[in-house]
Amino acid sequence: MIRRCNGIDGAVQAVCRWILYATMVFLFLVLSVNVALRYIGGTSMQWAGEVPELVFPWMVMAGVVLAAQHGTHISIVWLTEKFSASVRRFFLLLNAGLLFVGYGFLTWGTWTLLPIVHTEHSHVLGVPTSVTYSCMMLGFTALMLTSLTQALRAWDAKGNLSH
Repeated sequence: MIRRCNGIDGAVQAVCRWILYATMVFLFLVLSVNVALRYIGGTSMQWAGEVPELVFPWMVMAGVVLAAQHGTHISIVWLTEKFSASVRRFFLLLNAGLLFVGYGFLTWGTWTLLPIVHTEHSHVLGVPTSVTYSCMMLGFTALMLTSLTQALRAWDAKGNLSH
């Protein structure tokens, strides 16, 4: 079971890291070129102002998922470290379960909004707003998977919990 959890987490991490790196590089390049054009030529790319609105949410969600996988997104370690292993295990399972359900509601809510926000488009590029909402839905889904793997690890730990 832990091997499957590692496989799921590894796949989620790989996708999130790729999204994080790609969005950071793309955002840096577009904004750098736009600033250079503004100072050198007195002009700019009209569409460059919309790029952060479209790309930044993807970068943030990828970072949130990676933080959750490292146990640093929503964590109260200072309190749980004072508990015995069995009590800590209970709270880790409870936390993972609550997060799974919460992210499930957020995923479902975002899914139901997609048809509505798909009709809205950015002014210059014409990209549907659903692109940004899709990143949230996919991020919440990845957070659900992360909560599930954390719960399975806590369930399998049987007393030897390190965090």
